[in-house]
Amino acid sequence: MGLDITVLALDWERLERTPVADRQELLYEAACPDAPGRDAEPEAGWVFPASPEVPWCGRYEFHSTSGSYKPHFWAGEGWDTARRFAAPALRDALDGFLFHLIGEGDELPATGLFASDPAPWRPELLLVCPPALVPAIAAHWGRAEPLLEGLREEYDRHAARPGGRIADFDAFVVLLRECAVVVEETARRGWGLLGLPV
Repeated sequence: MGLDITVLALDWERLERTPVADRQELLYEAACPDAPGRDAEPEAGWVFPASPEVPWCGRYEFHSTSGSYKPHFWAGEGWDTARRFAAPALRDALDGFLFHLIGEGDELPATGLFASDPAPWRPELLLVCPPALVPAIAAHWGRAEPLLEGLREEYDRHAARPGGRIADFDAFVVLLRECAVVVEETARRGWGLLGLPV
């Protein structure tokens, strides 16, 4: 079994008004609601609300990844390889789009959402985008998306991993477009994003 990711769009102000001691439980309720029928396969796409207990939060289930974080990691690796072959306008826009979505854990902004003391346990976050960041990330996507096709040949030549999680340019773009759906809806609501390892 590998690392999973559950992406939550949430009303950041409501989360900040929630007592620190209660935040972890609410986020995990949103990620894995304790509801009848939850043992079934997760719905793909957006689920609003994520849980009746957390009506100010939505959950996104990626169609292309079955909940695994590995495709996100491999998309980042693929971009690291292919970016030097991208046109400068695409490179700048896609760097801005992916930096916060598929960045390294030590690059995540401090949230102040959880106690820093190891007791109580603080969840490891895979994605942190406060509301102030989300519109800028969406704008980067708006600039990158029309230029993506120009990367196809170079991506497949240098970054493709046949048989892998992100096997080729088409698989890379499918995941990018899903990330764009997440960012655009979150920006529309004026909310923030968190990625939990569940």
